[in-house]
Amino acid sequence: MTVTLADVAARAQVSPATVSRVLNGNYPVAASTRERVLRAVDELDYVLNGPASALAAATSDLVGILVNDIADPFFGIMASAIQAEIGGPGGRAGGERLAVVCNTGGSPERELTYLTLLQRQRAAAVVLTGGAMENVPHAAAVSAKLRKLAEAGTRVVLCGRPPVPGTDAVALTFDNRGGAHRLTEHLLGLGHRRLGYIAGPEERTTTRHRLEGHRAALATAGIEEDPRWTVYGRYDRRSGYEATLELLRRDPGLTGIVAANDSVALGACAALRESGLRIPDDVSVAGFDDLPFSVDAVPSLTTVRLPLAEAGARAGRIAMGREEPPPGGIATVRGELMVRGSSGVPRA
Repeated sequence: MTVTLADVAARAQVSPATVSRVLNGNYPVAASTRERVLRAVDELDYVLNGPASALAAATSDLVGILVNDIADPFFGIMASAIQAEIGGPGGRAGGERLAVVCNTGGSPERELTYLTLLQRQRAAAVVLTGGAMENVPHAAAVSAKLRKLAEAGTRVVLCGRPPVPGTDAVALTFDNRGGAHRLTEHLLGLGHRRLGYIAGPEERTTTRHRLEGHRAALATAGIEEDPRWTVYGRYDRRSGYEATLELLRRDPGLTGIVAANDSVALGACAALRESGLRIPDDVSVAGFDDLPFSVDAVPSLTTVRLPLAEAGARAGRIAMGREEPPPGGIATVRGELMVRGSSGVPRA
């Protein structure tokens, strides 16, 4: 037999109106009463009519998490941390929220489609992770979507993504420029003067910011960058492998390679070994992000550690209203330089 709202009210010894208020989360209810209602919901296995309830309330139980590639540990770590924070009291049907991870595959069209679908579902919150596309029409379209979501009562948080002006989205941005500057500065301090750089996709903000930090460090050291020293590619191992072979073809005298991220750095290491070069004796290698495998690489990677799990958890708490947004709605998350075995003094 179908369990009704009245059944839950009877079990919790409250009025149906009180049950509705607890489940909709749109009216203050005493903590003890809320707990009694949620316990009755669990005991009776009451199933709320989600679509109808979403229409009656400002938002639903749904939380959208947008990622570029869920198979990439960079996004997987953040998505996992965000999801861990969105459960618990505050939602309907026993106090839980439903997290939906939306994998865009790097497609700007898919990103907009997911934002539209989440808007239609009256999502309680949306968290966008990673860098943004540097495309003026797309940026304008995303900004318009975020404004519409906020107007409908959806909390929007950007995690590892630049702020979007003209919206109420909270931004936890990664200091990609500063981290890249410190990484290249470290290699220059060891004596390197011919550094190849494997960048990510040209249209990504993360790519531009990290490359800007690298170039700023070169400029500070008075080193004129050779155009041959930069190759663009994807944020994956294969790209690092192919780009390293291209860099070696362009300039066999390179003494170091700075990679856009740790996955790219692993590909670079493989290409160097297959080319008969030792790491770091012949060529130093550095990555970015400090993904879990970085310390287990042979040799372990010098990299910049971004607190991905910590940032994701904070984004989740802000999205759920359990933590106050930073002043002005923007906070910069700094990375930490991790010096390991893949970088060393260049050969004479």
